Amino acid sequence: MTPRLVTLLISAALLLPVLPQAHAQGRQDAAGTKRTVEEFLKIQSGGLPGQVTVAVGAIDPRLNLAACPAPQAFFSPGARAWGKTTVGVRCTAPAAWTLYVQASVTVMGDYVASAAPLVQGQEIEERQLVVLQGDLTSLPAGVATDVSQVIGRSTNASLPPGTPLRLDTLRSKPVVQPGQLVRLVSSGSGFSVSAEARAMSTATDGQVVRVKTASGQQISGIAKTGGLVEVAF
Repeated sequence: MTPRLVTLLISAALLLPVLPQAHAQGRQDAAGTKRTVEEFLKIQSGGLPGQVTVAVGAIDPRLNLAACPAPQAFFSPGARAWGKTTVGVRCTAPAAWTLYVQASVTVMGDYVASAAPLVQGQEIEERQLVVLQGDLTSLPAGVATDVSQVIGRSTNASLPPGTPLRLDTLRSKPVVQPGQLVRLVSSGSGFSVSAEARAMSTATDGQVVRVKTASGQQISGIAKTGGLVEVAF
């Protein structure tokens, strides 16, 4: 056996244990995947009011997914960082796979509830309200979080004490009533116009209202406090 042949055989023997490792793919770490989901939810919930807590569900240890150096977390359509949710994790290289992980986001914060019975249509006063704290994700959608959102408005149904107040069930006090004499105002670059008109409908601050001028012309504008209607020309 020539020295050259011996050298080739030794080199081949040294390479044999290396070849399987070069082609083997590692297994995706479940703990790393959970961290990806947790970091994603913390970013997505960063602007929420109150104290946010993220909990990621267990990942089946029997899953045999190829290791992914850069997993990407995402929301399915309709999902969000609020209450019980689902986060997808996908890998595109070196192997393509997608995994869905259950998680929950709790938001402990203040919310406004009735401290006394509220009568339908009655203007709400501060003494009738109480600020409580709880998990906002378990409360009705659109719950008021500050008393300033409620004072001066009224409910569209009578409510017992302790009821969380939803903004979409509250009515603002009208600033314009049908037949009321209002002042139309409009301003722009270098001009300002003001005229009187009569409101044709009820409107709260910021709502669109139709008015009729002295000449009989009907115009739409934005109702404002003080009997004003802003019109864009």
